[in-house]
Amino acid sequence: MTAAPLLHLDNVRSGYDGVTVLKGVGFEIRRGEFVTVVGPNGHGKSTLLKTISGLVPLRGGSIELNGAPLPGEASRIAALGVAHVPQGDMLFPEMSVIENLLMGAYLSPGRAETNRRLEEVFELLPKLRERRRQLASTLSGGERRMVGIGRGLMMGGELMLIDEPSLGLAPLIIEQIYEVISRLSKSGRTVLLVEENPARVADLADRLHLLDDGEIVWSGPPAELLEREELLATYLGG
Repeated sequence: MTAAPLLHLDNVRSGYDGVTVLKGVGFEIRRGEFVTVVGPNGHGKSTLLKTISGLVPLRGGSIELNGAPLPGEASRIAALGVAHVPQGDMLFPEMSVIENLLMGAYLSPGRAETNRRLEEVFELLPKLRERRRQLASTLSGGERRMVGIGRGLMMGGELMLIDEPSLGLAPLIIEQIYEVISRLSKSGRTVLLVEENPARVADLADRLHLLDDGEIVWSGPPAELLEREELLATYLGG
């Protein structure tokens, strides 16, 4: 028997006030997979992650984790193991790196588990060990992005949602961030990542979903999308 998907979305609809952003999104992710949603800015990618994590209410359809419907409240969804690394990181600037990381462990069952997760983060992101006493406000853009990823890892969840980790960073720093994400993927974590540029995940993602105007318009392996010049030109500007 084939194992049930870790995450299953069926005809998901959501939005803000009177505006519908997601118009019937559906796909699934199996445990250990790395799946990326790509598409132009302003067409629903961030809204999709916020809907999964409970920050934007579900208006229609269903979202299931391990075969059970997700609750509506963001705190309960986080407690089930869904870690959301938001766009721009949203760190506490006047707190140290280690204090920001520990904020991600507020649902940890105890000190021993928190320390284990912290050591795991420092092994994956050794620069954060060096910067652990430094205020977040004094970090570079790339270092702040690493703290955001580390804080998500501190939740110890089954599923990581990562929203545009390359946004606003210089090309060299983007390479460093994606080296971290590559190590994260190889560690066996299940990742749903939002990105505008499919080439950045060509060697990482098991599958891409192209989102345009709140709907999935294409799904498949990264290499196939990169060969579809008409799709790239139509939805991603070439």
